[in-house]
Amino acid sequence: MSKIKLLPLITAVCMMVLLMTGCKKQEPEMRDISTMELVHDMGVGINLGNTFESCGGWIDSSNVLNYETGWGSPMITYEMIKGYADSGFGVLRIPVAWSNMMGDDYTINATYLARVTEVVDWALDCDMYVILNIHWDGGWFEQFGMDDKREESFYKYERIWTQLTEHFKDYSDKLMFESLNEEGCWDKVWNRYSGEGDKEKSYGILNEINQRFVDLVRSSGGNNAKRHLLIAGYATDIGLTCDEAFKMPNDPENRCAVSVHYYTPSTFAILEEDASWGKARTEWGTEADYAELEKNMSMMKTTFIDKGIPVIVGEYGAATKNKTPEMVRKYLTSVCSEAYKDGLCPVLWDITDVFYNRNEAKFIDPELLEGIMAVKESK
Repeated sequence: MSKIKLLPLITAVCMMVLLMTGCKKQEPEMRDISTMELVHDMGVGINLGNTFESCGGWIDSSNVLNYETGWGSPMITYEMIKGYADSGFGVLRIPVAWSNMMGDDYTINATYLARVTEVVDWALDCDMYVILNIHWDGGWFEQFGMDDKREESFYKYERIWTQLTEHFKDYSDKLMFESLNEEGCWDKVWNRYSGEGDKEKSYGILNEINQRFVDLVRSSGGNNAKRHLLIAGYATDIGLTCDEAFKMPNDPENRCAVSVHYYTPSTFAILEEDASWGKARTEWGTEADYAELEKNMSMMKTTFIDKGIPVIVGEYGAATKNKTPEMVRKYLTSVCSEAYKDGLCPVLWDITDVFYNRNEAKFIDPELLEGIMAVKESK
């Protein structure tokens, strides 16, 4: 039997599990709370990484499960999602590449949307918040930086969000839309490393995308009129997002948070071995390291939180190869703690079998989990 024929059966079985475990469908409620209150209620979160955002021409495009498992994930089950909730995570970020299996006129594949919706529903049924986005999606966001392709890029972007906002318009405020991932930067327009190019133009592209996102969601009907939204910062980089060239969109509902990512220093958090641009670090935790972390989180607090704009660290994480578990724990718990202390919601970047064992639906390193969850009790 093919995987695609199994999907309805799997869905039915998982719905039986929901009933047996006592989870109840969330009511489509839009509470009278601020986005700051909502972000604080999220606590700490985790990403369902390398799953629905998997993409590549080598993946068999005949069904959604080939993408879901294409980058190493097992097929997602209700038990996996419940395991996140049982571990103490309050929000699940679900990155998605909506271009996979896409039809004419940028029509989202119905089966792909149904499968993502099923996982969204599982998380909501487990009383988690959900952040849903357009992720890297094959890299087409780069075309926003090309004058001859910008208009078509905006058309595709708005087509995607028009379909998503219609589909999810009756969902509760526990579902948050995120404007895009970390692709909101165009180094061919303005090189963020050398400073060469037109900085104002490059920031202007992102500012326009984010404004169109808010305008589209607000006019899309249902609960979207008041839905809490997550706005991607410039390259989701703290320093670049705190630059005065980055503008939060005008939102008549005043229900927007800003997203940044944290992989600093990249030589520790990203590199597993030496590269042309840096020497891999195996240790973290010097006085200078802590000072850098405190400075960055404080910068987000003073630039945004102190002005009434909540902040979500949509991704933070660390490569684990060539590092001791103790060192990885130290870094991750320190980032989580410092972010949470300053009022930011930290969302751990995780992929299959790095921090969480999806097949067993439990955290691999209990001590790491304990350290992350202790952060919530520290405030």
